[in-house]
Amino acid sequence: MATEQSTENGGPSAEDRARLDKEDREGRELVREPDVNQETNRSATRLELFFDLAFVLFVAGCADVLIKDETFTGGVRFAAVLAVGWWAWASVTLYANRFDTDDAIFRLLTLIGMGGVIVMAASADQVTGAAGKWFVLGYVTLRLVLIAGYLRVWRDLPETRRGIRPYLIGHAAGAAFWLVSLMVAAPGRYVLWGVGVLVDLLGPTMAARVRDAPPLHMEHLPERFGLFVILVLGESVAATVHGLHDGKWAAGVVATGAAAFLLAAALWWSYFDLSGGAAKRRLVQEGGERTRQGVHDFYVYAHLPVAISLAAVAVGLEHAIAHGADGHLGGGARAILGAGVAGYLLSAGLIQAVLSQRYRPALIWPGLGVPAVVVIATLDVAPPMLVGLCAAVVILGVAVGVRQHRRGEIKVAKV
Repeated sequence: MATEQSTENGGPSAEDRARLDKEDREGRELVREPDVNQETNRSATRLELFFDLAFVLFVAGCADVLIKDETFTGGVRFAAVLAVGWWAWASVTLYANRFDTDDAIFRLLTLIGMGGVIVMAASADQVTGAAGKWFVLGYVTLRLVLIAGYLRVWRDLPETRRGIRPYLIGHAAGAAFWLVSLMVAAPGRYVLWGVGVLVDLLGPTMAARVRDAPPLHMEHLPERFGLFVILVLGESVAATVHGLHDGKWAAGVVATGAAAFLLAAALWWSYFDLSGGAAKRRLVQEGGERTRQGVHDFYVYAHLPVAISLAAVAVGLEHAIAHGADGHLGGGARAILGAGVAGYLLSAGLIQAVLSQRYRPALIWPGLGVPAVVVIATLDVAPPMLVGLCAAVVILGVAVGVRQHRRGEIKVAKV
């Protein structure tokens, strides 16, 4: 019995020793053949978390686009650039979800891709200028890294070829469109960017309908997307810090900053304990089933508006805190904040309703929060009041959602 659990003197069990020996052997192997990840309770790796650091800077660069231009045109440019970066992150995540070998080749490819993200982050707020070519090269670098990874899987795992072929075609075609765009003047260049991303986006949808395609890891996937949500929410925390510092601690600035933090905390609670938890529960229940691949597709793609909305919230809060001592907030800043919070609530509500298949609770919350925030955004009031009202709506909604959960009206899994 001691060899199964632990030794009498408190030493490692036989199971622990076997696991440590396996990790030691794998650590000595610089190169390992790819395999489909199927280990239970798999979590995000340290390399994935390191990779995400570059995307923190990318999201900040996208926020600068909207900070500099509060107009509708600026909003469209901000959403488009962030969508490109989000898909770059998501496509890397989908590959690692299945084929992360954590050997030297995988690590080098990931680090090269991280270099591409750094280039994209440095040029995100200048995509329409001379730095646009660097943004293209950074994005193409990520495509080439993924192509190399999938070609490696193609060589070593012949049984996966039908399932990964759509990814290879999509990434190669997307990279080609982006490279050609370097030789095309605006606005045609941006059209090619959009076509390249759309072609690339078809890969997962097509692959999901291939019989016996490599399954996604349903524990790892929601954890990774949850980490990206935290990454974007971090921009709201950063906005609060910068606002308090730059506002010289004026009374209105402090009040707006406090309300901004409450709003960010409530948004975090809303996603991880309610909408995101309900979505994960459905994913885990589906497991590796091939009969309802639309569930996986919807989960992945529905997180794009979540990311865009939360990034917009951060920009709106930065404007609000900066003007916290003023009597009112400009219409552009109010629109950004309102669109961000309402957009998040709408996206989270759709995710919760569609994936939990319980529409009435989602209609009550986050559903009713959407028109409430839209109305608040139209009020020409002082920034502390505006942000405070938005925070109050989300906090009240979280309380309603928690009550729904306790009564069994929604069921969740821990994200």
